[in-house]
Amino acid sequence: MKKILFALASTLFLATSFYKNEIPQRHHTKVEIENPAKSFSPVATSSSEEMYASIVFDSLHKLNPEAFEKAYLGFRNLQKAGQLDGNSHLLSICDFSLSSKQKRLWVIDLNEKKVLFNSLVAHGKNTGEEFATQFSNRESSYQSSIGFYITETTYTGNNGYSLKLLGMDSGYNDAALQRAIVMHGADYVSEDFIRAQNRIGRSWGCPAVPRELAAPIINTIKGKNCLFIYYPDQHYLSSSQWLKNQEEA
Repeated sequence: MKKILFALASTLFLATSFYKNEIPQRHHTKVEIENPAKSFSPVATSSSEEMYASIVFDSLHKLNPEAFEKAYLGFRNLQKAGQLDGNSHLLSICDFSLSSKQKRLWVIDLNEKKVLFNSLVAHGKNTGEEFATQFSNRESSYQSSIGFYITETTYTGNNGYSLKLLGMDSGYNDAALQRAIVMHGADYVSEDFIRAQNRIGRSWGCPAVPRELAAPIINTIKGKNCLFIYYPDQHYLSSSQWLKNQEEA
């Protein structure tokens, strides 16, 4: 009988010791599962409202929230479609609803939550005088084209150092390469020109920037980054494939 009681006690002791040793192992496994969720980047997880609120804008030159919302949605959709690298974090926005006398180009670092450049930018000569009003995708229209672009390679041409732009919106800007719609510097995009003409000069459809900022801006955004030329054209905003909320589709 003593031998039986001893055997039972030994079995109970071993079972209890095994159960106690299991508790920390289960806790460790839980921590390992939770860690990957913390590795997502802010660009991948932030909503447009959260991202916009986190960016430090100049109080005198704050980007229109609707323009940012549309640009950010398109940026995310271009990433999902593989048109932009997964680690892309630069977003450039031209707000052509604003006067050409205003600094209406923003280059934003979404990771650092800061504006890298805020600059004057020209629209096409047949797009409007001080304000942009008409847009086209046609050759020799001398009008600007709205929509999303992917920045390409650089070259030096008649307008100096320039950046090729690949239009991503069919029917709105996909003829950009054929039309030689590029970003370049221009002397007519300046405060001096505004004082003389009450507007900046106009291009043949290119988003031209001040001569002194051309190289810094182009070198920052070249090589498969996103540029969005915004205008509150409801037909475009409702039809662009890049402005569909794919998470709800």
